[in-house]
Amino acid sequence: MDKHVPHALDILSDILQNSTFEEKRITRERDVILREMEEVEGQTGEVIFDHLHATAFQYTPLGRTILGPAENIKTIGKEHIKTTYQPTILLPERYLDNNWVVVASGAVKHEDFVEEVKKLFTKLSSDPTTASELVAKEPAIFTGSEVRMLDDDVPLAQFAVAFEGASWTDPDSIALMVMQSMLGSWNQNAIGGKHMGSELAQRVGINEIAESMMAFNTNYKDTGLFGVYAVAKPDCLDDLAYAIMYEMTKLCYRVSEADVIRARNQLKSSLLLHIDGTSPVAEDIGRQMLTYGRRIPYAELFARIDAVDASTVKRVANRFIFDRDVAISAVGPIQGLPDYNWFRRRTYWLRY
Repeated sequence: MDKHVPHALDILSDILQNSTFEEKRITRERDVILREMEEVEGQTGEVIFDHLHATAFQYTPLGRTILGPAENIKTIGKEHIKTTYQPTILLPERYLDNNWVVVASGAVKHEDFVEEVKKLFTKLSSDPTTASELVAKEPAIFTGSEVRMLDDDVPLAQFAVAFEGASWTDPDSIALMVMQSMLGSWNQNAIGGKHMGSELAQRVGINEIAESMMAFNTNYKDTGLFGVYAVAKPDCLDDLAYAIMYEMTKLCYRVSEADVIRARNQLKSSLLLHIDGTSPVAEDIGRQMLTYGRRIPYAELFARIDAVDASTVKRVANRFIFDRDVAISAVGPIQGLPDYNWFRRRTYWLRY
């Protein structure tokens, strides 16, 4: 094992277990968070997804933003942090030893690393509460709804439409990843242009009805969001909404094996490109340990992806899309965006 790893672990354990929470540093960090909040609010894409979660999971923890309201940030003090952070004070469920993962990748020897972690991380709470039990206390309940913020001072409209998706451990989560690849993404600077493999991307590119669009599939502990985010000119919103809903709902009825094979290969390629380097590998290991409880080898993950075929896609689409409620968030000059009932009506076809 690299000689610097024990030193790094010692520093990390000291930071996490012996923090002093000096008032000057807390004040400085408050200012940093407030600046970050202003930057996020200036990025409409981030705002769209914050509002999408707020309306889709209203009155549940997933409906709240990561940073929270500015009023809370401005009043955070030493005692607030100690109450939430310290494993022995008031809220031990926040930092429990069974909700932690210490990960290393690269020049490390597993056995030596484990022993070093056992030696250094000794002050964590031994409360047996699991993450699943915490989620069960406040489950994320999906609500079909919408939030729209009209702003005629900006040139482009942005919106996202989503269905309730799958949790990380749901057997159909892999199929939704393949479906996301089938819907694809597109922007005006895309190399493939109008010749993308995705039929949705082809519709958007050929008809020039959007500046950009992308399918998304977000997984959480007990639920998820599956849908499409798009940016377009105000006079293109009706055609764009029709294209998006048509292609998503089509997954319930008409899916070609060739499209599924293309999406599977594209998904595997993107996964390999994403996990390149020690930091992404460590992040991936930590996420898998927290979500699955174990490390999933590439061979197993790719085998699960290859097991998805056209019939699987249609079955999963019928589970998550067919006649299901949707959540919508929209910002900008959105007068031309169809109403909620229009979107809800297009979650199924009457021709079959």
